[in-house]
Amino acid sequence: MVKTLNYGKFKLMERSFTNIIDNKEDALRRVRVALLNILEDTEDARRIAVDEKNKTMAIIENLTDGILLLDTNGRVETISLMVESFLKKSKEEIIGIDFFDIIAGNEFKALKDLLKDGGKIKAVQRKEVEVGDNLNLEVTVVFLKTEQEEKGSLIVLHDVTRDKLIEKMKTEFVSIAAHQLRTPLSAIKWTLRMILDGDVGKITEDQKELLDKTYISNERMISLINDLLNVSRIEEGRFLYKQENMQLEDIVDGIVKSSAESLKMKNLKIDIDVPKKLIPEVFVDKEKIGLVVQNLLENAIKYSKDGGDIKIVMEKLENEASFKIIDSGVGIPENQKERIFSKFFRGDNVVALETEGSGLGLYTAKNIVEAHKGKIWFESKENSGTTFCFTLPFAKK
Repeated sequence: MVKTLNYGKFKLMERSFTNIIDNKEDALRRVRVALLNILEDTEDARRIAVDEKNKTMAIIENLTDGILLLDTNGRVETISLMVESFLKKSKEEIIGIDFFDIIAGNEFKALKDLLKDGGKIKAVQRKEVEVGDNLNLEVTVVFLKTEQEEKGSLIVLHDVTRDKLIEKMKTEFVSIAAHQLRTPLSAIKWTLRMILDGDVGKITEDQKELLDKTYISNERMISLINDLLNVSRIEEGRFLYKQENMQLEDIVDGIVKSSAESLKMKNLKIDIDVPKKLIPEVFVDKEKIGLVVQNLLENAIKYSKDGGDIKIVMEKLENEASFKIIDSGVGIPENQKERIFSKFFRGDNVVALETEGSGLGLYTAKNIVEAHKGKIWFESKENSGTTFCFTLPFAKK
């Protein structure tokens, strides 16, 4: 009896061990299969990542813009093929090299001056720079970073040489056309003036009325031609001729006096606020700054309602003279404020009033002020008037 019982226990234990072994083997098989699946998924993910990286690199390398990816130390990690053409160096001479060492030559001085801030690269948003004799680049620098750390920077070089050439050709065409038109228009003006003044015989009232309208239309054409010539001179960089130390108050006073008739026709009141003590002199081209004041005053008169008010305020700031003109006119629509200093732009509400204008006055004013190292800006609300301001640095003693 005892032997049978022991044998039975043995068989039971043997079966238990066998089951345990079978279960472990089954578990190991399942673990092995799971590991193989993980490895296969990892390999697929790696292959996809490599493909995406290669695709991204192919896109970057074949972009028509020059792209440089810099690490946190300013060394070049990746470039597009156009960079080799722009910098006249091979990929091997660029990758792994400090960017400022790459553009150390005199040919790239303007680019280096634009981008270097001490020993580091600085952020730049679409600034144009001339590289060499026949290459104009629009440069943008973006810093790459996460919440935790900096990842380097991206430099984008966009070739605008063809755009600049076309712009130059357009400017030259406008300049030539304007010059060619100004001479006959001037001849027409003086001929009409002689007839209107009776220098060639008497004319009837009907004839005088027609000739007056013709004379006014001719004056508008001459004004437009002068605006176009001013724009072409600005774009050719030859706008300031004679700069001298001047009192801003004197320039403004002369323009206001010459506008007296226009103010009277619209029954506009003008108030001029100047400090009792003279504002320090500014170093300016009197004619050009006069043109700025004239354009701003003409706009204030043109777009103000009859019987309204215009105020001019001149002040002495810390290092500059300030001019401000406040009108009670139609104002500038919010969605059009960004374009106000653009060439040929006129607001929709102004066009609706059917007022005359070329859309060149504010563009010209902005360029004149900035050529004098000054600043110009405005504040406006539609139907509530506009305030234009500009500042000019004081003349150096």
